[in-house]
Amino acid sequence: MRSANLLNDFAFKYVFGEDCKEANDALKSLLTVFLERKVHHVIVKNSEMVKDYSKMKSPRLDLLVEFDDRTMVDLEMQLRQTKDNLPIRFSYYLARLHGSQELEGKYYGELKETIVLVFFNVNLIDNNRMCNTFTLSNEEGLSFVEESQDRMKIRTVEMAKLDVDKPLEDMNEQEKMIYYFLNCHKGMDDSKIKVMIESDGVIQMLEKRVETISDDGWKKIIEDFRKLHENEERMERQLKLEEAHKAQEEAKKTLQEANKLNQEADKKVEEAEKKLEEADKKFEEADKQVKQMVCKMYEDGFSLEQIFAYCSLNVNEIELLIKS
Repeated sequence: MRSANLLNDFAFKYVFGEDCKEANDALKSLLTVFLERKVHHVIVKNSEMVKDYSKMKSPRLDLLVEFDDRTMVDLEMQLRQTKDNLPIRFSYYLARLHGSQELEGKYYGELKETIVLVFFNVNLIDNNRMCNTFTLSNEEGLSFVEESQDRMKIRTVEMAKLDVDKPLEDMNEQEKMIYYFLNCHKGMDDSKIKVMIESDGVIQMLEKRVETISDDGWKKIIEDFRKLHENEERMERQLKLEEAHKAQEEAKKTLQEANKLNQEADKKVEEAEKKLEEADKKFEEADKQVKQMVCKMYEDGFSLEQIFAYCSLNVNEIELLIKS
């Protein structure tokens, strides 16, 4: 069994994106099959392979393709992502691609169609179709713009939905190509692959591209792919550590601010208590002075009614003060 693996990002881009006629023909066949439109001419806008991947978090291993009518297609092989974040990534890809068009001095009607075509190997969409196309629509599926004017599309290919046990004669062109993607590492050892290589022109074309890479070449591609994603995982871990440290610093800052507020609140409470003590002291002093005055007046021969006329105390309160 050979080392070939078309599910590898590097290999996928090499087979379909290298600057040569054979790769361009293979790419046109791929787009014709999965976009279900005849493709006569395409230009790969980013055919160069990223060399210094050790310094990059997310090297661009997709294929950016432009048709004769300037329709742009972002072709992606997404295998390492879980289905939890795939829709988020696809939306970002489409927005980035559509927004990359130069519109200065033009009107919006001149915007060209943009398509994100993504291959992935998980079940994401709740239907039985391996290929689905998504456009702008509301909750009820009503399109925001007329179909002829809809210039933003996401085309998904869920390879995990392929019935690998389906007889070859019952497979359509999309199913055959996906089967080849999933099993090309088996080569002629796989009976279906063998028949397709011998009888299917498109698969023959792909096989010729795969065969241009030696086993050592495939091993190098796979090793580079492994190193790339190890570096990506390392940087993701570093980012998480930095985020955790940042959250820790923010929590520390919040705690310091809370402590400062508590200290200010404690200080205000102390000031309030001090003012209350001073008020109590003044009240006690005033109460003492009233008592002294009442007693002095009583000793000087004033009657309770006369004392009542000079202060706000009633007769009973005056009697209590005199007796205490």
